[in-house]
Amino acid sequence: MNSATKNKYDDFLAVQDLIFKEAALIDSWQLDDWLALFTEDAGYYVPPTDVDDNASPDKTLFYIADDRARMEERVIRIKKKTAHSEFPRSKIRHLVSNIRIIGESDGIVSVDAAFVVYRTKDGATDAFMGRYAYKLKRDGDSFKIASKSCHLDMDGLRPHGRISIIL
Repeated sequence: MNSATKNKYDDFLAVQDLIFKEAALIDSWQLDDWLALFTEDAGYYVPPTDVDDNASPDKTLFYIADDRARMEERVIRIKKKTAHSEFPRSKIRHLVSNIRIIGESDGIVSVDAAFVVYRTKDGATDAFMGRYAYKLKRDGDSFKIASKSCHLDMDGLRPHGRISIIL
């Protein structure tokens, strides 16, 4: 294996490790540790199901369009007992696959992955499925998440009606 191939393989393993770690942290409700995976200028987005992938939260109403400060507020809010939609907490499981490094430009690595997130609470189980689009910044031998977009492959949020968990 030549050095260029080895570097690509090492990058892929580091990206895969980060994405799997992120899923495990969310599933175990270690949300402060989840937040630490993101850069200080990060964004977390869930666009509506009826727009194309290039939609912007500046021109379209997103389900979620959080900058880092709003992400921190979301974590604080979701952990409180007064967060009625998540107290007691849902049981969730993230299944992530088809991780692909799409490209790199100006130190930002673009990554796509498929996901299914199962949420069970009060005797009902919901499934959210779609595609993640990550923008990752190099952080030593690993990466930090600069941006995460969760593109749902669903007609809408019904019967779910809301997204009270972190996809």
